[in-house]
Amino acid sequence: MVSATCLVLVILIFRGTKGDSVNQTEGPVTLSEGAPVILNCTYQTTYSASFLFWYVQYLNKSPQLLLKSSTGNQRTEPQGFQANHVKSDSSFHLRKPSVQMSDSAVYYCAVRDTVRGSAGGAEHKPRGRRWG
Repeated sequence: MVSATCLVLVILIFRGTKGDSVNQTEGPVTLSEGAPVILNCTYQTTYSASFLFWYVQYLNKSPQLLLKSSTGNQRTEPQGFQANHVKSDSSFHLRKPSVQMSDSAVYYCAVRDTVRGSAGGAEHKPRGRRWG
């Protein structure tokens, strides 16, 4: 049986001007096809109501939304990814029970508060994680 290798690249830390931040798994993650993966994402925010997002960027493509959550419910998408927004530990970890070669990409975790029209934007600091 031939086992392909997947490499995960997780990039991005958002630091808002009001002290908001996102931390996620750093560097490449190399996995065998069919192996489970968990990409950690924790955040700090000054707002009690926040939206969490996971984006995916495939080679030579623009980033696209993979998952989003603003409550404590688990979300499952057709690609088999799951993320559970756990407010008590400020986490939104991305999971997939069995990775495929087609999952090779860069994955981004982001947080946004629900307050509109605030001054200042988000600053991002690339850090790497890639499946490939």
